[in-house]
Amino acid sequence: MKRKVHLRRLAGFTLVELLVVIAIIGVLVALLLPAVQAAREAARRMKCSNQLKQIVLASHNILDVTGAFPSGHRCTYDSASDTRTYYMNWGIALLPYLEQDALFKQYDDTVINLHPNNKFVRESFVSVYTCPSELKPKRLLTPETQAPTGGTGNTQYMLSTYKGMAGVSNDNNNGWGGYPSEVLTNFRLGAGSRGILHTDWPGSPAPAERVACITDGTSNTVMFGERSTVSHNPTPAGFSRAAFWADSFNLYDLSYAETLSPTLLSDYDLCKARVSNENSCKYGWGSFHPNIIMFAYGDGSVRPIPTNIDMKIFTYIATIGNGETVGDY
Repeated sequence: MKRKVHLRRLAGFTLVELLVVIAIIGVLVALLLPAVQAAREAARRMKCSNQLKQIVLASHNILDVTGAFPSGHRCTYDSASDTRTYYMNWGIALLPYLEQDALFKQYDDTVINLHPNNKFVRESFVSVYTCPSELKPKRLLTPETQAPTGGTGNTQYMLSTYKGMAGVSNDNNNGWGGYPSEVLTNFRLGAGSRGILHTDWPGSPAPAERVACITDGTSNTVMFGERSTVSHNPTPAGFSRAAFWADSFNLYDLSYAETLSPTLLSDYDLCKARVSNENSCKYGWGSFHPNIIMFAYGDGSVRPIPTNIDMKIFTYIATIGNGETVGDY
């Protein structure tokens, strides 16, 4: 007698069913990814804002101790020979008030900023000076130009994010953050156009600012902001024009406001392509937050400024005493 063989079908997915499941998972991931990215950017933006808050509050601590805000950068200047010697800047001066007193004590302000004695400080990473949205943080780079004449050099600095607001460039060229001779030119064009932070030297027409000098009101005057930039050239020209917190030479710790909207781009090459004078881009701003740049004001508040802001209004909030009326932006 023959035995009957019963074949049992094993449960499982067909190829079509598996492809359908994979497609559904792909759609769900595609829907979820923008929300995840938005949440991460919100976290980065919040941390960036908190860091700017710490920086401006540290500046107020200096104000309480010395009676004045820190200088943008300090130098000596011989107008007869147009000779400049660069020492400390705001980034170094704030270190003791940002729980970095040990690093501050490593800086030798009896010698120039470029002196070998200051190599350790120049190359140190200070997290509060770097926004988490930076594309390549903790980079040691050689700035495009170096003190005292703006020529090339081989001294490296740690890349950072934030710059101080030096004021307004009345001609989109000379500004309060540049050479003393440029500051004098800008002073003659309009003495009320300076910002809270700027170039300072003995005998300067604008020494370190006091609260009484900020007649426009600290809540209406920008003090610090983001300067993130990228370059598409084979050489990192954009990165080497970025912010370097320990570099006291002109455009690497200070920027100013201009009437040219490309100066708010986070792409140095694109800025150069859209302006007639590259100097405008050197003192620009920019961030990797979508459509905004974070700025800290003299009263300690931190607020985003849209990259499509009316540039006239941007120049208004950059100055300490022009008396402009600032509306919504």
